[in-house]
Amino acid sequence: MEEIEKQLIELIAIDRIDIPISSMSGKLKRRKDKRVQAIELDAYGGEFEGERVYARTEVENERKARGMKEGIDLFCEMHPRYGRILTGMIEEQRALKQTHMYFGTKDGRRLTADDYLGVMADLGFTDATARSLYPQLADISRRLTRKRDEERSILIG
Repeated sequence: MEEIEKQLIELIAIDRIDIPISSMSGKLKRRKDKRVQAIELDAYGGEFEGERVYARTEVENERKARGMKEGIDLFCEMHPRYGRILTGMIEEQRALKQTHMYFGTKDGRRLTADDYLGVMADLGFTDATARSLYPQLADISRRLTRKRDEERSILIG
């Protein structure tokens, strides 16, 4: 019984640490994409050599397999009647069964800083780094969590 509680505490701590990191990761990816689009290397002949940084563009011609969704969409376009049947078969299979685990903390109960620091240590953070990052991650996680229900779920099958 105590082992399951320990594992659930770790799962909740992992999930709560994941929330702000995922949020920041999404923001960084969007900013990176915008920055890449804003840099016009063509004006420099496709290459730039600065004092501290460099960049170049390379065009690679390689063939990649069509993705599953793209293939299904093309099939549906070419064969609308059979496309509807195929789409129906795919949707029917998806609706069969999904198992979710719901988890959260009981009313009035909280995870401790040590619970979070243990997870961060498992991620490879040094004790000093984990202790310095924890307050900011906890604050961001609390602010993001207020915007949705406390109970969380994860797809397990």
